[in-house]
Amino acid sequence: MFTGNEDVEATALREQGWSISAIARHLNRDRATIRNHLNGTRVAGQRKRSEPDPFEAFVPYLGERLREDPHVWATALYDEVTALGFELSYQSFTRGLRSHTLRPHCEACAGVKGRATIEIEHPPGEEIQWDWDELPEAPWEDDTHLLLGSLPCSGKFRGVFAESEDQPHLIEAMDGVLRRLGGCARRWRVDRMATVVNPKTGTVQPSFAPVAKHYRASVVACPPRRGNRKGSVEKSIHFATQRFWRTMTAETMAQGQQQLDRFCERIADRRPRPISKLEDIVGRDAAQSFLAARGHRRPTVGDLAELERLRPLPAACYPATIEATNLVGPSALVPFEGNAYSVPPGLIGADVRVRHRLGTGGIEIISGAGILLASHYRETPGGGYVVRDPAHRAALEHEVLAAFTSDPPCRRKANRPPGHGARAEAQKLLSSFEDDDVVVSLAAYQALVDDMARRSDEALS
Repeated sequence: MFTGNEDVEATALREQGWSISAIARHLNRDRATIRNHLNGTRVAGQRKRSEPDPFEAFVPYLGERLREDPHVWATALYDEVTALGFELSYQSFTRGLRSHTLRPHCEACAGVKGRATIEIEHPPGEEIQWDWDELPEAPWEDDTHLLLGSLPCSGKFRGVFAESEDQPHLIEAMDGVLRRLGGCARRWRVDRMATVVNPKTGTVQPSFAPVAKHYRASVVACPPRRGNRKGSVEKSIHFATQRFWRTMTAETMAQGQQQLDRFCERIADRRPRPISKLEDIVGRDAAQSFLAARGHRRPTVGDLAELERLRPLPAACYPATIEATNLVGPSALVPFEGNAYSVPPGLIGADVRVRHRLGTGGIEIISGAGILLASHYRETPGGGYVVRDPAHRAALEHEVLAAFTSDPPCRRKANRPPGHGARAEAQKLLSSFEDDDVVVSLAAYQALVDDMARRSDEALS
């Protein structure tokens, strides 16, 4: 195949007056090849087929099929053209589809890739964007959930791990993110998460409306399939996943939360931002004074976050209730949020309900009938703590010690032939036969038992 370098050199030599024969000898090529490339009938880097392309005969059919159904799989089309006489491989077929650009563009399915974009203005403190990040293969469980809240003006974000994405865990995680950010924005932007808005209409769920009022924030849902509208939190999720999660060394959720908080303060908040971003907020003259006071040449995420005008938070989290039903283990412990809490030992093996009201410091363990069984101080979720009430510990120790015995273990090899009671029961079974021809002989049964005992004694000796 005639390369691009050869094409350039042949053109230059021709301009210098070389003949086609001389150029062919210089490049060790056929004269017809040189002539075709100089005349423009051949293109460098493109191999000319020695025979007609067999794909060309199927282009009209494939064009009609893809106009009828732009989303039909290439494998289905390959089955159809194979039945019509196409003899090349599937790879040659898909290469033909791409080179002829037969599949029409579908804007609805294209997502955001390739679309025109423009910067969206976000005044300081105006908006927080929320989204869940589902993280696989967590060290403490199969999957874990990370809620991120991002301030699009500065790019500052914070995250909180949660056991679930239900509404109580969402509210608790939101409160944790807001307190790490240092305040609340005027507007919350979310995608179509069903715990916040109706996925079809985008209106706020009745159960979530009191939450928004508690924090004095309005809730705005993104339009369907418009991920660019909350691009700040999407970028934050990508950054946190690749820079933090992939190299995290924590083994519990509590350790993971500590490492995430440290990562956000030491790494995420120190990311540089363009000076124009700072000038848009405080003005060109004030921007230089702002940077000089901090000794920075360029503003960081943390610098811009200081200019976010966030509203103060309420004193306590919205009082939602987290509740779970779990089984009491053999140690009279109930698992809840990565920790374990004690109950009286008589409940081992029973299903109980554990609930925690957000804003309080304790948990309650309740029976299926609604009876309060125990109350404990709530430890940090995911910390692996074991919380035992002293009375529960004493009762469990008493029960464990009472089950101990000083009796020797049973003899496993002693001879124990059927006794008088067993022989009497055997007589009842044998006498139940109604066949008159059957004669029940207990003497024969006794002889069989004696023979079994004799063989056992011989084996032991």
